[in-house]
Amino acid sequence: MTEVVNVHAAKTHFSKLLRRVESGEEVVLARAGKPCARLVPYEQNRPKRRAGLLRGLEIPPEFFEPLPDDELAAWESE
Repeated sequence: MTEVVNVHAAKTHFSKLLRRVESGEEVVLARAGKPCARLVPYEQNRPKRRAGLLRGLEIPPEFFEPLPDDELAAWESE
């Protein structure tokens, strides 16, 4: 369970909160009881993103043409 800690208590016990976060916990910081930030463990080894996953995808020129009035009206109606 994620604990919510007010800013004043977080400032007072910051080192303790960091130890808890380092051990894998998540702590939510709150101002006047309203959540405003999360302390989460830092991830050193994030997987690298692979570029070019859509390589070779071709978008035809018709894609950029305006929609016909009846189709545009269908998208804009509620």
